[in-house]
Amino acid sequence: MLNSIRTFFNTHLSRPGGRSPEDAEQVARRAAAALLLEMTHMDDEPQAIERETVMALVRECFGLTYSQAEALLGCADAERNASTDYFQFTSLINEHYSPDEKARLVAALWRVAFADERLGRYEEYLVRKVSDLLHVPHNVFIQAKLQAERAPEPEPEPEKE
Repeated sequence: MLNSIRTFFNTHLSRPGGRSPEDAEQVARRAAAALLLEMTHMDDEPQAIERETVMALVRECFGLTYSQAEALLGCADAERNASTDYFQFTSLINEHYSPDEKARLVAALWRVAFADERLGRYEEYLVRKVSDLLHVPHNVFIQAKLQAERAPEPEPEPEKE
């Protein structure tokens, strides 16, 4: 835990130009994972299906094994718990993601929001706020919402590999 917090501060306090491409990619992945995890905390009663959806999305989007995704989510959750706002995550994503990658992240947020087959008002607020901070066009925001609303949920991921 102490190492993940130290890494967080070293990552965020170091100069962006001084990071290697691999480090920058890891920082952006953790930021995206932290936002996905934040969505699981928007309901009054967090649902296990939402956490499973985050795990599946992280594995799918980043091509990670279960244990790699678990480690990434552990670090991202520690950073999420220590955060005071969304800007620290969205600024990293803005720095490293293309417009298409940002749109895919918004779509992933919608998938987590609809994982329990209902949309809470705080869930919609979070996606809207993140979309605004990522400068995702409103039509892309709405299109992703409609697609997630209609999409059947994938089967849950197996626990271990």
